[in-house]
Amino acid sequence: MLAPIVAIGFLAALFGLLLGYSAIRFRVEGDPIVDQIDSLLPQTQCGQCGYPGCRPYAEAVAKGEAEIDQCTPGGEATVLALADLLGREPTAGEGKAERIKRVAVIDEQSCIGCTVCLKTCPVDAIVGTTRQLHAVIAGECTGCELCVSPCPVDCIRMVPVPSDLSAWKWPYPATTAQAAQPTVA
Repeated sequence: MLAPIVAIGFLAALFGLLLGYSAIRFRVEGDPIVDQIDSLLPQTQCGQCGYPGCRPYAEAVAKGEAEIDQCTPGGEATVLALADLLGREPTAGEGKAERIKRVAVIDEQSCIGCTVCLKTCPVDAIVGTTRQLHAVIAGECTGCELCVSPCPVDCIRMVPVPSDLSAWKWPYPATTAQAAQPTVA
């Protein structure tokens, strides 16, 4: 009678140890869908989506608290990638991702070379050094506007990116409510 009790006790202890080991060894840190969403975002940490960085925005999208079209630097490509990943329908240009793309431009006459803008740019699109003229690499600038407000001499302004043939796309069709409204000249 004692042998079956000892055998069952031994098996229970063995399986308990195996479960404890597997819980430590094969633990999943966080939500894997959040990691996938975060990997699709541009990682500019600009805050244009309303969240302090890309990771908090990814968490909000995974929970359903945020729309997939709030990432302005990511643009339409990110919206389509997120829609494909999450099995959602991409929105037709109602979100922030469809804003007019803009880049920073530094006025050469006013720039004093204070380097404040260098420190605030999340993508290192501003080049220069102390007491020297700064410039913006337009292809790297995401238009986040984080460099505008800290500039002590207000020499940075945002300008629309000129539209060229490589960036042109067909506009979304107007909804029936918009098409029915007369235009005022």
